[in-house]
Amino acid sequence: MCRQHYDKERLIRVAFFGLRRRNAHDEAGSRLYGAAVAAARDPFLYRVLEVADTLDGRFDSLCLYVGLLIRRLQRQPEPGPALAQAVFDAMFRDMDANLREMGVGDLSVGRRVRSMWEALQGRAIAYARAIDAGDAAALEAAIVRNVWRGAAAPAGAAAALARLARAQAACLDGQILTAFAAGEAWFLPAEEAVQ
Repeated sequence: MCRQHYDKERLIRVAFFGLRRRNAHDEAGSRLYGAAVAAARDPFLYRVLEVADTLDGRFDSLCLYVGLLIRRLQRQPEPGPALAQAVFDAMFRDMDANLREMGVGDLSVGRRVRSMWEALQGRAIAYARAIDAGDAAALEAAIVRNVWRGAAAPAGAAAALARLARAQAACLDGQILTAFAAGEAWFLPAEEAVQ
């Protein structure tokens, strides 16, 4: 009986402190996510590169920026991976809240969030692999497949968005972990990044 009581108390302590440890980066993760959201809203993406200014198009732009940020954070020593998780958590808290605000029923929110999670994961992996391999053609193909959903991209837009992704990845690679831990990240203006 005493052993069982001890185990319950220990589990409660581990759960509480485990959650606290995970939540220690929530504020920084939210701020980093906010920086990615702001960058993904750059009008240049929609007006010049002709990313669809729709819910899907904006989600695809956000996935690009969040994927690049998570790529950078995961390659760092702690707290980099914990910050990457905090950014991911902030994004999907936001997605959940947005779906509910749009009137999606409680029973289907979880399924839709999971679908969005899988989409982010697939895109982030494809973009990171292509960038890490220095494979411009693979990056451009992944962008066409995801941003334009396999349809023909406007002339030069996929190549420009691939240049933007590489420039943003390089920009993030030049930023230090202590800035990320403080919730600070910056992205190049889209117009500058495509040059």
